[in-house]
Amino acid sequence: MSKLDGRVALITGVARGQGRAHAVRLAREGANIAGLDIAGPIDGIPYDHATPEDLAETARLVDGEGRESLLVQGDVRDLEALRRLAADATARWGRLDIVVANAGICIPATWDESTPKIFQDTLDINVTGVWNTVMASAPHLIETGRGSVILTSSYAGKKMQPFMIHYTTSKHAVTGMTRAFAAELGAHNIRVNSVHPGGVNTPMGSGQMQERIAATNEANPRLAPMGTPFLNEYAAEPDQIADAVAFLASDESSFITAEHLSVDGGAQYF
Repeated sequence: MSKLDGRVALITGVARGQGRAHAVRLAREGANIAGLDIAGPIDGIPYDHATPEDLAETARLVDGEGRESLLVQGDVRDLEALRRLAADATARWGRLDIVVANAGICIPATWDESTPKIFQDTLDINVTGVWNTVMASAPHLIETGRGSVILTSSYAGKKMQPFMIHYTTSKHAVTGMTRAFAAELGAHNIRVNSVHPGGVNTPMGSGQMQERIAATNEANPRLAPMGTPFLNEYAAEPDQIADAVAFLASDESSFITAEHLSVDGGAQYF
C-alpha cells in the first residue's frame, strides 16, 4: 500500500518543472491529482513559458502512474479559477487532502533595473497567488477533517537572492504566510509547511535566464557566489524537491507544521 492511497492533491504550476515532479511523485504514492497552470506567456519573464502541451504531458505522466488527473489552464492570480478547481476536484473524488502552492516566477534584475511592473507581477503571482491557492482549498481540507498544505518558498525566503529584491521579498512573504496559516488552520488538523529549494534544473533556466543572471552578477561580483551549495551538484533535480514534498504530504510528517524545509545543498549558509 502506498502512503497516499485514496488521497487527492491540488498542485499549482503543474505543467512542468517542480510542479510536474510533485504531481508524478504524489501520483506514484497513490494520490489523484488536480492541477492548474497558466501554460502560456507571462510578461517579462526571461525564460521559455509553459505551454498547453506541457500540461497535457503532465496529465499523461500522472495517468501512467495509474492515477487520475484533472489539470486545467488558469492563473493563480484568479481566485475564482482556483475555487472552481478545488470544488471540481472535491466533486469528482469526494475529498481534498493535499495542497502544493508551487506556481511562481523569477526575474533577475538589479535594484535599479527593477520596475514597478516587475515588483507587482512578482508579488501578485508569488504571494497573492499562494494566498489564493490556500484560501480556495482550505474549506475543502476542513471538510475532509485534516490536510497538508505545502508552500514553495526558496533559499531566497530564508537568506536572500542577489539582484532580485522583488523575488526575495516574495519568498520571505511565503515563509511568513506558512507560519500564519499553520497557526490558524492547525485547529482543523491541517498542517502547513514550506519547502525552500536553491537552484533546481528546470525550464526556468531556459531562454535568456542564464544571460540575465550573468549580467546582474556583473553589477557586484562579490555577491555572485552567494547561494553556492556545499555539495558537488550545483543544482537539485526536480525529483529531489518532490521527495521533500511527498514527505510533508504524508503521515510520516504528521506532527510537523509551520516548518521550513530546505532542499538547497546548504546554499542558504554560503
